[in-house]
Amino acid sequence: MSEEKKWYSLRVISGKEKKIKERIELEITRRKWGESITSVLVPSEKVYKIRKGKKVILERNILPGYILIEAFPSKFSGEMITTVTNIPNVIHFLGRNKPIPMQQSEANRMLGKVDESMEVGEAMIEPFIVGETVKIIDGPFNDFVGDIQEVNEEKKKLKVIVKIFGRGTEVELNFMQVEKQT
Repeated sequence: MSEEKKWYSLRVISGKEKKIKERIELEITRRKWGESITSVLVPSEKVYKIRKGKKVILERNILPGYILIEAFPSKFSGEMITTVTNIPNVIHFLGRNKPIPMQQSEANRMLGKVDESMEVGEAMIEPFIVGETVKIIDGPFNDFVGDIQEVNEEKKKLKVIVKIFGRGTEVELNFMQVEKQT
């Protein structure tokens, strides 16, 4: 019967996760540990923001300060653990010197969030809210200011009420045609 892989949680300095992941992967390749450590993951999700009418896609960490490492418990030896924990900006494994594997349900929840994020594409960091005031930055109503009446997240469209000659007029716009008023 083959042994099941387990996920281990590695505590690191927040903001350095990607660099540390690269260093760990370099060590795995250099020391030929591919048979023991099968995956190194920074739990993150894709999100977007609209800046100056442009959609900017960002990657946001779901768990800042943590990296997940998948390995076979019997092969995940002292040398590997010591090498990984001696990488600059690594704090320690959950369980310090003897890493404790995550519960399968915990690991599935974390990985589910990451997978979900990949399937969905990306979510907006600062979603539009009904009643919020926005400025139209593109199209025939450029420079008009209006209030959001309806948000259709699926189609990425908004219904905005703008005042034209003192009367409220409903205009349908896509997310890229407006920006939030500050």
